[in-house]
Amino acid sequence: MNKWIVMGLLLLATGLQPLMASDLLRVLAWPGYADPDAVKQFEKQMGVRVEVTQVDSDDVLWNLVSDSRAPAFDVFAVNTAELSRYIAAGLVSPIDREQIPNSRLQLPRFRDVNTAVPGVVKNKLIYGMPYTYADMGLIYDKKTFKVPPTSISVLWDPQFSGRVLAYDGGVHNFSLAALKNGSHNPFKIEERDWASLVADLIALRRNVLGFYAQPDEALKLYRDHNAVLLFANYGSQQLQTFKASGLDVGYIVPKEGALAWMDCWAIVAKSSHKKLAEAWINYMLDPMVSNYLVIRQGLSSTLTDNAEHSNDILFWLQPPEDVNKRMLLWKSIISGDQLEKVLSR
Repeated sequence: MNKWIVMGLLLLATGLQPLMASDLLRVLAWPGYADPDAVKQFEKQMGVRVEVTQVDSDDVLWNLVSDSRAPAFDVFAVNTAELSRYIAAGLVSPIDREQIPNSRLQLPRFRDVNTAVPGVVKNKLIYGMPYTYADMGLIYDKKTFKVPPTSISVLWDPQFSGRVLAYDGGVHNFSLAALKNGSHNPFKIEERDWASLVADLIALRRNVLGFYAQPDEALKLYRDHNAVLLFANYGSQQLQTFKASGLDVGYIVPKEGALAWMDCWAIVAKSSHKKLAEAWINYMLDPMVSNYLVIRQGLSSTLTDNAEHSNDILFWLQPPEDVNKRMLLWKSIISGDQLEKVLSR
């Protein structure tokens, strides 16, 4: 059978209309999400052109999607914790899962978006298709820890004073302290709990070697100062980097659970190429393409499970109760203020 006939049948089978070579799909993606070889293969399969614009922050992404003067992007990758404001602003279109047949290959916990993945559904409509994720566990030195640590509280253990690295971020650190104290929702802090959490984070400040912002900074601090424990804000990506640097380290998700981020693909409401955007999302969930995230980026795929961590408790990032309050308190904590002064802010 002629290859063009076969392609036509495949297009009909997936509900797509034949696309012209002049069609252009504009994609917004984080580094590593749309590698050139994957993009070229999609262009070849669909007979279209793809223009990928990389972003490096949530603010940049928001500005590009929300600014009416920006190019007319079609599809973008966004964190579930951020997606809600795009939905509220009417910037994204609902996704018809029937047009994403590869979504059937996803693990059950990522297919069950109504209950297991917060932030992607509103009024029973799906606005984001889960793509990749990473949990924020602990990286530890195997020589120091003959038995892997099991609890978040190890970050506070005085026997490792000056040899622990933590992340410089008030939003995440208040959630981390809340998990240490047994919270089942680390994104909603009750008024009665602020004082104890502030006290915990002051104690953490006193126990750590320091706080890092970027992955390369964490690696340098860890090696140069003989650290033995690190809160891995960048998760499995950091673990891969540490191992590639020759460090003998392990990784655990604490028994209390770990914060975790998830990125989804979403379709821009003003896109004139919705069918092509759906085809892109479906292609990104192809097992071979999705596996690029694992082997190249050290991220996790929503199609495959890691048996070692299949039972881990993960808390998908959500907008916290008061971002400004967390950041203001954290600024005071990290500056060295005492409990009374921090709480007076």
